[in-house]
Amino acid sequence: MTSTVGRTRRGSAAGTVEMTARPAGTALLQRVILPRPADPTSVRALYLDEGTATSVQSAAPTAYRPGTYDDSVEEFVLHVRRSGERVADVTSRTSVRLPERSEVSFAAYFNAFPAAYWRRWSVLDAVTLRLRVRGRGRVDVYRSTAKGVPVHLAGEVVDTTADGGHDAEHEVVVPVSLTPFADGGWTWFDLASEHDGLELVAGGWFADREAPGRAAVTVGMPTFNRPSDCVATLRALGDDPLVRDTLTAVIIPDQGSSKVRDQPGFEEAAAVLGDRLRIVDQPNLGGSGGYARIMYEALENTDCEQILFMDDDVVLEPDSVLRALAFSRFARDEMLVGGQMLSLQARSHLHAMGEVVDRGRFFWQIAPHTEDDHDFAVHPLRETAWMHRRTDVDYNAWWMCLIPRSVAERIGLPLPLFIKWDDCEYGLRAGSHGIPTATVPGVAIWHMSFVEKDDTSDWQAYFHVRNRLVVAALHGPDNPRAMLADSLKRTLRHLFLLEYSTIALHHMAMRDFLSGPRALFGALPTALGAVRATRAEFPDGTVHRGADDLPRPAIGARDAQLWPKPPVGKVAQVAALARGLRHQLRAVDPAAHERPQRDVPAEHSQWFMLSRLDGAAVTTSDGSGVTFRKRDREMFWAMLRESVRLHAEVGKAWPALRRRYREAMGELVSREAWREQVFDRFR
Repeated sequence: MTSTVGRTRRGSAAGTVEMTARPAGTALLQRVILPRPADPTSVRALYLDEGTATSVQSAAPTAYRPGTYDDSVEEFVLHVRRSGERVADVTSRTSVRLPERSEVSFAAYFNAFPAAYWRRWSVLDAVTLRLRVRGRGRVDVYRSTAKGVPVHLAGEVVDTTADGGHDAEHEVVVPVSLTPFADGGWTWFDLASEHDGLELVAGGWFADREAPGRAAVTVGMPTFNRPSDCVATLRALGDDPLVRDTLTAVIIPDQGSSKVRDQPGFEEAAAVLGDRLRIVDQPNLGGSGGYARIMYEALENTDCEQILFMDDDVVLEPDSVLRALAFSRFARDEMLVGGQMLSLQARSHLHAMGEVVDRGRFFWQIAPHTEDDHDFAVHPLRETAWMHRRTDVDYNAWWMCLIPRSVAERIGLPLPLFIKWDDCEYGLRAGSHGIPTATVPGVAIWHMSFVEKDDTSDWQAYFHVRNRLVVAALHGPDNPRAMLADSLKRTLRHLFLLEYSTIALHHMAMRDFLSGPRALFGALPTALGAVRATRAEFPDGTVHRGADDLPRPAIGARDAQLWPKPPVGKVAQVAALARGLRHQLRAVDPAAHERPQRDVPAEHSQWFMLSRLDGAAVTTSDGSGVTFRKRDREMFWAMLRESVRLHAEVGKAWPALRRRYREAMGELVSREAWREQVFDRFR
């Protein structure tokens, strides 16, 4: 592998506009990008690895001093990561300057190139790294194996000061073959400066040919009372000229009472997008109703080639739009291109590399051989071996997912499910037509983490259960035994948690599933109201502002010694289960319904704890309120019996139900049905 250094030239101001120029006959796949000035310090770890010094001499003298950190570069590196100390000076979104005698690696989430994904899914057999640099130092290019072992590919000494002074630039061009990346691996570059420092003016990863087709994308975000988030995303789409040039339309189905048009800053953001921005006011039809509207409008009223779904409550990295488009256009065959989710609360955390569906239990989970909630500020890409293996997926969530127009025309619109499982079903449906999904690292948004949510217990529990059964009938197992056993286990857990409203919603969901597919369209605008009304009938369905709104529990109720330890191992779990069931046979202490026996923090609201109480004030997962949960012996056993009966009924009717849902599939996802049964009704 060799690199070539281009001729020296005089530089100009660095910035986003600089990367609009590219060599003729090439296509930009991925820009080198840097964090925004207002980003938290930890976010830098997504763009730069500043703790990768390989020798004492490579550390900046201003940061590393002999005699500190035990004269150990390893200790210095650890210090940099923990303290957030900055080695590089970010001068724009596309440029960075290294002080003298320092080193920075671009083996970071947004700047390493995910070569294994391009090797697997694209028509390319090589990519080219192009960098414009000025100053004195080295550029070194690496790749990794599927096991995470780094391999040096090329190195080049740069000295523009000798040829043309401080303003002169060199172009470094390094071709990288994609052949070694069949199972995994990334490629990246490192910069090391000499006395005068080294500046990266701009850079990116390129193909050696023009991209097939057109970059003509319709971006869609359904929203429900998130106007400020929507305006911020509109601004991000419009502010980047490369992104703005790819947009055929931006469609926002506004389903809330707090309208995007009324939000401060909307007029300025809308002016940049002009007549490409289209806001459609409609009732709250959930995510699936919003995304279906986006796809319908894109197919009927635009000439787009791609449709990009995004959530309304995200922070967008604009380059992700360009990367998804490039990946889609160079794909060997038509496919869905998914973006990953970074945590909005902890900005350096990656939610998951990808997700699959367990075909037995028929429930989603993170892909095999991966880990969730990965913090790049603590464990950089280069040091995370499992992340170098390519991750294959069954679907991608619609916080960010690009769907080619040809796919939408071929397999139809989303199912009318309101929320939950609609994105998963679409990926499974595409897969059944031979259309794969790739969740591509470096294509991402920031979204509220699910760590502080428990949507399986609140009003969304209805949609979790009903839609899981609907999607399983369409794409799931011939024998539902494992799925129903898992569902019953979840039922018992909720009953032990004194979440009777959740079980009432489960029963409602199963009955609606048993009634067949014809009710799905009609329920789209009405299901949420019925769900909320049912939930409000139970004490655990009412959220109070705080524990002070309820009578105080007995003194000492928060003593640590009163918290039971989690059961570890099968024997301990069976014993805890037996204790919980035994308690359900006892008469309820009436006083516990007037005054909680305990205040229970969200982290301690476990089944083995609450199954032994008659009344508890439990903090919600997001910490915003408390619920007063009250044990009801008769209700526990009645609900358990009804759950067993409904599960048995689903199991018995499963073959017939699968046939009915599959026969109705064509109508449920057709443009005509959505128009006649939904959109024309809510103009």
